[in-house]
Amino acid sequence: MQFHHHGYVSGDPRIQDAVGTGIDRPTELPDETDVLIVGSGPAGMLLAAQMSQFPGVTTRIIERREGRLVLGQADGIQPRSVETFQAFGFAERIIAEAYNIAWMNFWGPDPENPRNIIRTARTEDYAFKISEFPHLIVNQARVLDYFAEAAAHGPGRIVPDYGIEFVGLTVHEAGEYPVEVRVRHVAGERAGQERTVRAKYVVGADGARSGVREAIGRTHVGAFAAHAWGVMDVLVNTDFPDWRTKCAINSEAGNILLIPREGGYLCRVYVDLGEVAADDDHRVRRTPIDEVIRRADEILHPYSLDVKQVAWHSVYEVGHRVTDKFDDVDVDQGHHPRVFLAGDACHTHSAKAGQGMNVSMQDGFNLGWKLGHVLTGLSPASLLSTYSAERQPVAQQLIDFDREWSALMARKPEEISDPQELATFYLGTAEFPSGFMTQYGPSMIVTDAAHQALAEGFPVGKRFKSAEVVRVCDGNAVHLGHHAKADGRWRIYAFADAPAAGEASVLSDWADVMASQESPIARFTPEGADIDAVFDVKVVYQQPHEDVDITRVPELFLPKTGPLGLTDWEKVYAAAPSAWTTDDIFEERGISRDGVVVVVRPDQYVAAVLPLEATAELGAFFAQSFLPQHEPARVAG
Repeated sequence: MQFHHHGYVSGDPRIQDAVGTGIDRPTELPDETDVLIVGSGPAGMLLAAQMSQFPGVTTRIIERREGRLVLGQADGIQPRSVETFQAFGFAERIIAEAYNIAWMNFWGPDPENPRNIIRTARTEDYAFKISEFPHLIVNQARVLDYFAEAAAHGPGRIVPDYGIEFVGLTVHEAGEYPVEVRVRHVAGERAGQERTVRAKYVVGADGARSGVREAIGRTHVGAFAAHAWGVMDVLVNTDFPDWRTKCAINSEAGNILLIPREGGYLCRVYVDLGEVAADDDHRVRRTPIDEVIRRADEILHPYSLDVKQVAWHSVYEVGHRVTDKFDDVDVDQGHHPRVFLAGDACHTHSAKAGQGMNVSMQDGFNLGWKLGHVLTGLSPASLLSTYSAERQPVAQQLIDFDREWSALMARKPEEISDPQELATFYLGTAEFPSGFMTQYGPSMIVTDAAHQALAEGFPVGKRFKSAEVVRVCDGNAVHLGHHAKADGRWRIYAFADAPAAGEASVLSDWADVMASQESPIARFTPEGADIDAVFDVKVVYQQPHEDVDITRVPELFLPKTGPLGLTDWEKVYAAAPSAWTTDDIFEERGISRDGVVVVVRPDQYVAAVLPLEATAELGAFFAQSFLPQHEPARVAG
């Protein structure tokens, strides 16, 4: 963690200085705002935390509730989400309080006495195989608390405006604030009052019954499946031996998905309520909790539950729906979107695959930096069209996966020919639920894969998969990707060719070009800003760290930043064997030792893989997604 570069910090370094709109932020919702976020769920709160890093942009987030969420419904946290938490600065703290899924066990009918269940398989959780980040269970309310803290402690000082509900909106064709939003106060002294707020952009993160979605004429495509589940968070005494291990349980009496919760005692139990009649008209949702407990007890036979407290319970029918588009603009309308949908407002599915909160947060991460770049003048408004284009296919993939997983979970014993099938599916599809299968196609912010062979371990369009390196200045082994914070900056990783620092090399030639007045760094960085304000450029040498003479490293990698002009020593790295393998990062990620540039977007997805010599190609790529901030001749040398 870096701080002191703007002067000595004696307090909590996680609390950044208020800047711009964060200074004297009005407590009352203003009549005009750049971004209005509707809903403070996972997508909305991550988006608020990201927008707090753009204090030149006025962002407000409204929520119908009178205060923070007390009891969240979602609880599954996939490794990609923990990686995202790391970028927002709270992964270590939330890991400490969460339940870490180490194993998943599978139970089925005892062949000798089918009324009883027996353990049929034990599988190590997939997170151990594919990431340095764990697979967690933690209450959604705590996730929102951490994002709220990040938003409030960011330069923009964003806090939710509670007790205000969305009523409707109108998008006008012209005007600086073209989205007219009608809201109503539902709490406090102004309860019952309606007013109008004008915004440049609106984000509907207001759940499955989204009013924003309805207001822009978007519709959920899909239907409810004819199967119902009861879910309960319970404190119990039981003789079931795997109560503190995640389990999929299949019995003659039905099915259970058991998920231990944080804290050592609480567990979530999804209980199969069976097929729903066509004329049920959602009556199954009124199933009493006593019946859910009775069925759970029957499924677990010969084991039993003594329920001491029910913290929360619900009944739902499995639904698989995706909204027809995630913004308010159809392809042939010829203008850029003003209203966006995120989270459950644009995709809904079952809860058993642990995907809802995770995919929703990635919606917010994808959209936040794009809004920030457009509203600060770094990028053209056309950038915003990539949001729906990128996130809608991801939602459809989620629905397809969840439909298959839900069907497997709901089978009856006589429909199961292989007792290991569910365990095999769980492990065989691990990369998708973990959040690592998302791959964005070519666009203005993702190149094609023409040079992919130069860095096979960093697939273009997929999230940047970190690996260990050694920081040259202090010899510490660190993960290269963990230095990338959710601050809205692009990352440019230069992997050096063979010559050492200070010797003639392709890398030194590349660094000279990137430090010149004609480079994309100079062209697209605002005048007067730090040289790394938009592009965070790092280098990885092939030599051991003790053989890298940091005094001979190109100045591009030792920038002077902040009002004191202090040298940043933490952009120079050396290859080193990883704790996970005997190979260094070049071998581990298939990086050419002739020199490679890997460009990573602010949301941690690989945008380009290029040879070091391709400086013109790099400049042309950035020219698609950035607006010139000044003429090169005006840049100080």
